[in-house]
Amino acid sequence: MNRILLIRTSAIGDVVFASPLAHALRRSQPRAHIAWLVEAGIEGLIDSDPAIDEVIVWPKRDWSRLWRERRLGELGRAVRALRAALHARRFDTALDLQGLLKSGALALLSGAPQRIGLGSREGSRLLMTRSIPRGGAIERISSEYLHFAQSLGLDTSDFVPRLTIGETAAAQARALLDAHALPEGRFAVFAPFTTRPQKHWFEDAWQELAAQVRAAFALTPVLLGGPADREAGARMAAGTRMIDLTGRTSLAQAAAVVRHAALVVGVDTGLTHIGIATQRPTIALFGSTRPYLDTCRPDARVIWLGLECSPCRRTPTCNGAFTCLRNITSGRVVSEARLALAAA
Repeated sequence: MNRILLIRTSAIGDVVFASPLAHALRRSQPRAHIAWLVEAGIEGLIDSDPAIDEVIVWPKRDWSRLWRERRLGELGRAVRALRAALHARRFDTALDLQGLLKSGALALLSGAPQRIGLGSREGSRLLMTRSIPRGGAIERISSEYLHFAQSLGLDTSDFVPRLTIGETAAAQARALLDAHALPEGRFAVFAPFTTRPQKHWFEDAWQELAAQVRAAFALTPVLLGGPADREAGARMAAGTRMIDLTGRTSLAQAAAVVRHAALVVGVDTGLTHIGIATQRPTIALFGSTRPYLDTCRPDARVIWLGLECSPCRRTPTCNGAFTCLRNITSGRVVSEARLALAAA
């Protein structure tokens, strides 16, 4: 494998979880050319990674828009343009870390003669030359990618999520923090937002936690999220002393803000996992999902109550009570945060 294409186009957390694979490849094949194909908007997480030679952006939203508008001629030209760009790089191997039909199609589009999929499904197995079943100890962060790397015979020492923040994003984040009088290490990032309501902790719980974090650690709570979370962020911050930066950063800038934080508290969302990958003391609140229990870091801790109905993932049975998260108290979070900060 001399010219390698990694395909994990989304989502943010999964890209973070897969990040150690690039380093395992680099340790095992130091002279290889390693590229990563990712959806537009996520590239800022990995484009400064020293293990990656090139980040190739897949304009999925543009393709989807052309499909919806039935502009099939333009869509066909866009597909052919990406195919030509990938073929020009003469990849020997495509590693499909997503295992979906769309990612398998991208692997085929790359022209790589060797295509290896992880847990290939939705028919993508037919597009692979080899498929490796998912495996690994599910309690461990990045476990399925560790299993994949081990199956490929790679050097998997120090296989933990890691992110390198680019200089531009770091400078922009620093300017934003300065504008809000937030010195490095004197604030706590709250990451409350996801696309699924059953993964959310409750707004009143975040407000209560904000007051307790100020009192216990003298840290200013800072809300981070995407543009779609602005209304919820404003509502949550109202009447509190939280700094609301929801929707005011790019993903790379948000990661840079996280790196400057003294503490990160979040639900099962990309920014929480970024806290671990940027080596910040982190408390992860899991309920309907439980992507890991072992963070591989003494200063990153998981709170998961282990109710009989949890994890339910996309099919909650509690009629919206979400007891698996409601029963996590702000006091418990503060106790875990004290332990994480002491271990940092």
